[in-house]
Amino acid sequence: MAIHIVIPDDYQLATQQSDFLQQNEKFQCTALGDLSKDSRADHHLSSAEALILIRERTVIDEAFLQRTPKLKLISQTGKLARNVDIDACTRAGIAIVEGTGSPVAPAELTWLMIMASRRKLVSSVNAMAQGQWQTEIGSAVHNQVIGILGYGKIGKRIASYAAVFGMQVQIWGSLRAQEEARADGWRVPESREQFFATSDVLTVHQRLVTATEGNITPTDLAVMKTDALFVNTSRAELVAEGALLNALKQGRPGFAALDVYEEEPLYNTQHPYLQMPNVLFTPHLGYVEKASYERYFKTAFDNVVRYFEGDSSHVINGIHDL
Repeated sequence: MAIHIVIPDDYQLATQQSDFLQQNEKFQCTALGDLSKDSRADHHLSSAEALILIRERTVIDEAFLQRTPKLKLISQTGKLARNVDIDACTRAGIAIVEGTGSPVAPAELTWLMIMASRRKLVSSVNAMAQGQWQTEIGSAVHNQVIGILGYGKIGKRIASYAAVFGMQVQIWGSLRAQEEARADGWRVPESREQFFATSDVLTVHQRLVTATEGNITPTDLAVMKTDALFVNTSRAELVAEGALLNALKQGRPGFAALDVYEEEPLYNTQHPYLQMPNVLFTPHLGYVEKASYERYFKTAFDNVVRYFEGDSSHVINGIHDL
């Protein structure tokens, strides 16, 4: 009998289009939509022997594991994050494996949001659809200062984009980030305050770990320019709770472009961000792109096959027996 793999919270059921998930007769893959809405969820979870998780969409805790009595393996797309309770899985005898990701899609979305925000693209398009003409005056990014908070794979890619567009690039982050930025020829300000105060565009590219959670504070935001753009395509929890909403109401920064939220999926059309004219919002699209999905899921599926064929060398929580 085929091993049952379930892919939860596949909002667009996009993985149904991936042929490699359906062509191995030893494995049966079932994609589920939003688990809070998909009526098939409990039926398929009850027989699931493996899960392939789409980034951090699905929270795996003890309560969730009660719904998956036959589960043996969790395969994470990309690196494991805080959505999975490793200790709870280990106690339940469930192995965990993780994959790798690509910075391309999230970096491109970030740049798209920067350009669209600066040129006031969405509001201009919406106005034209309502019979109005040239209602906005945007600003070019050329010669503006872009501050990149975090200098990993995505941050480095954003720096290269910005340089091509003639922006002045400055970097802030860990000591490692600062040292690498200097070595690459980018400016590192004298202080964190100077970094926030002098950036015309500030884009966040840090990993969410204990040390970075809530590290962007009201004090940081309060020194930003009134016409500055704050961009977050990384994780909402990098900003102290409520800090950005209050800062936008105070006018520093003057605009935000957001792809991530403290609660996702965000269905509440009355959410404050969705009511603010100085916020461009997108539904966490950073990694949601065809080539990115193919890369994520090919690795995640191969990791499942490896495990059930007897190779547990890639398990990260010490569960090696089926």
